[in-house]
Amino acid sequence: MMVPLADLLLSPDDMTAVDREAAASSIDSYGLMEKAGQAVAASALRHFPEALRFVALCGPGNNGGDGYVAARALKRAGAAVLLFHAGEPERLKGDAARAFADCPVEGAGIENYVPRPGDVVIDAIFGAGLSRSVPSEVGAVIAQVGEAGIPVIAVDLPSGLDGASGQILGAAFRAKRTVTFMTRKPGHLLLPGRECCGELEVFDIGIPARIVLAHADGLIAENTPAQWQTEIPSASAETHKYKRGHLVVFSGGPNATGAARMSAMAGLRAGAGLVTIASPADAMGVNAGLLTAIMLHAVEDEASLRTWLADQRLSTFILGPGFGAGEKARQFCLALADRHLVLDADGITSFRDNPQQLFDAFAEGPTRLVLTPHEGEFGRLFPDISADASLSKVEKARAAAARAHAAIIYKGADSVIAAPDGRALINANAPPWLATAGSGDVLAGIVGGLMAQGAPAFEAAAAGVWLHGLAGQHAGKGLTAEDLVASVRPL
Repeated sequence: MMVPLADLLLSPDDMTAVDREAAASSIDSYGLMEKAGQAVAASALRHFPEALRFVALCGPGNNGGDGYVAARALKRAGAAVLLFHAGEPERLKGDAARAFADCPVEGAGIENYVPRPGDVVIDAIFGAGLSRSVPSEVGAVIAQVGEAGIPVIAVDLPSGLDGASGQILGAAFRAKRTVTFMTRKPGHLLLPGRECCGELEVFDIGIPARIVLAHADGLIAENTPAQWQTEIPSASAETHKYKRGHLVVFSGGPNATGAARMSAMAGLRAGAGLVTIASPADAMGVNAGLLTAIMLHAVEDEASLRTWLADQRLSTFILGPGFGAGEKARQFCLALADRHLVLDADGITSFRDNPQQLFDAFAEGPTRLVLTPHEGEFGRLFPDISADASLSKVEKARAAAARAHAAIIYKGADSVIAAPDGRALINANAPPWLATAGSGDVLAGIVGGLMAQGAPAFEAAAAGVWLHGLAGQHAGKGLTAEDLVASVRPL
């Protein structure tokens, strides 16, 4: 996966390694800190010209050093600046110690800060390097600033957030703006971190891209078309419906047919050449009365399904939306082990007692299975991974994908798409109003439609999530699942 630098996500440990190599490459590390601090000061002056006081809160490491540089730059620009430090600045080392020594602003202990109207806080306490709960004195300041409604500009990452997981470590600032350097961290996109960052600026402080890429886990990035667009088939003059694939969606009984129709129409709108709903006999009448462009085929049991599967043009299947959980779902799923399958909702729940049976069925050959669990469904298939609080959402999704030999869409407002080979993408384009009944059925249909056209499982999953978010943006607030389907477009 070729990842543009703008999409790349570096863990805090990776970024530390980048900084270390930059310094070892004869790049002036203090010069980098100068650029970082100046960028923060410039953002503060540009976005908060009405500030009566800029209050720099500086921590015990290099993030604090950036804060001291910012405070000096703001002072030289003629702004009123106050400075408060966490820990003992006399114990600073290296570039941070030099930045403290160069700062003309007199400081005091952070516990002495009392927020006032007109303040703008420069949060340079911890940044992305924190791995423990914030100290009580810092937590108290975070609470005071939040209660007073004081705007915060975070340096690198709001203090109190884990840069790898986006989780809050006891307490965290909710920033209006965050200024980070070279690349973003997973914690900038994963929730709740994303909501704490406010508007995010990424500033190039001059570290060569070759150094960044050499130390990056290039398998993690934001989900954008740059990651998968070349793998999504595009229509050409000689394309006909059979070349665009045949997608099959399984329907539930007569009182549970709507979800399958939603998935089927989404698959058709995503570009599948043919879409058929496989319906039990007692639901045929209901489905027939509500289908036009979607075809209909009677499939009552496993035997009739296996007979139908003699038609090799049936390339991709969606099982789960409105289908019902239980033995029939398991039988159908296992009968499809040599085909491409999007397993959603009831299909996932059907394997809660024996998920390994599912994983073993799809273990050999290229990845053919896409799983679309939300939080609860993820816990049913991967209870040990789900319960491991030491893992981030990205790490959980990657572990699950490797175990299942499947592309995983770990759904949520910060959906993570992972492949068995370790690739992972964090999606950030989904509007909050996508959280509505039937939205997941539409997502399954889009992914199935892309797979039917020949897209590999991981790329189809990632593109499907992105297109689903785009459709939500186009449909707008207050959308229903029907509105969402109507807004689905091929890439």
